[in-house]
Amino acid sequence: MKYVPFSKTHELLRLADMAAAREDGVSLEEIKQTFGVTLRSAQRMTQALTQAFPSVVVSGGKRGEPKRWSLAGGERLLHLKGIRDDELSALDMSIRRAEREGAITEARALAALRDRLVVLHSTSEVVRAEADAEATLQARGHACRPGPSTAYDPAILEIIDLALKGPFRLEITYLAELDDEPRLRTVEPYGVLFGTRCYLACRDLAADERIRNFRVDRILNARRLNDSFQRKQGFDLKQHVARAFESFHSETEFGTVIWRFSSKAARAARNYVFHPNQTIEDDDDGGLIVSFEAAGWLEMAWHLYKWGDTVEVIAPEQLRRMVDGHRRDDFPSLP
Repeated sequence: MKYVPFSKTHELLRLADMAAAREDGVSLEEIKQTFGVTLRSAQRMTQALTQAFPSVVVSGGKRGEPKRWSLAGGERLLHLKGIRDDELSALDMSIRRAEREGAITEARALAALRDRLVVLHSTSEVVRAEADAEATLQARGHACRPGPSTAYDPAILEIIDLALKGPFRLEITYLAELDDEPRLRTVEPYGVLFGTRCYLACRDLAADERIRNFRVDRILNARRLNDSFQRKQGFDLKQHVARAFESFHSETEFGTVIWRFSSKAARAARNYVFHPNQTIEDDDDGGLIVSFEAAGWLEMAWHLYKWGDTVEVIAPEQLRRMVDGHRRDDFPSLP
């Protein structure tokens, strides 16, 4: 077997993981994107993979189809590699993030995956890895992170998840902010949005065709119906989310948003992604101008307050008036 430099061993094992975990294997383009290498380097990596693991199967390469490399015996490879503390801590961090954001069903699924991973290894390996993983979590502040969060009923989230898999319609008892009494609604669920608050993206059958966001903490009861439905063709949850600054959607508020950060705050603001579709540009005074399209003026105002008088709202006019008079100059630091 051709000698593989020690510095490349980690990447080779990671590539083996990818080839074993994906049913159809990996392509050169996927290797390039994952490892950030050139086409020639990706080709050399597949050669090293084939030499190190004789069970590699190469498929495709005909009629314009890309070649793919797959590896059988992924479970044996996992035993060979053992369990690593950084992998275990990453999984633990994901579980705790999900719990903190209220994604209870995702947290349970990740915990079950962690348990199955641990079972595959010896007690001594697991004890060592868990000790190192806990030290990593403590060092990164994930063991106990403060901050506000909204409580959700796990049972309701589980019902929503079951309906999404169908997809099936849901009957929910919902108490809207302006309602005196809860109302029974039949909705078609499209997804769940996690953040400061948790929202159910769905279509209310008693309303128009628009996809609306309902706060999960305001859903008092949920029942999955046996009625399946056809999702709107072309609907993209990612694009739907991008129409809001955080989670609140409003067609009447949607539009161009322009903020100008002063030269004092420009460096800090440059490190933020305020919106996935934002554009940024420098101004002549050393400041930073951030532009994007979204709705949710109140959520924007909540965020802008933290920047004090170092940010100015150029547009929309309604948001500018909302924050006017609340731009403090006595905050000791920037967000």
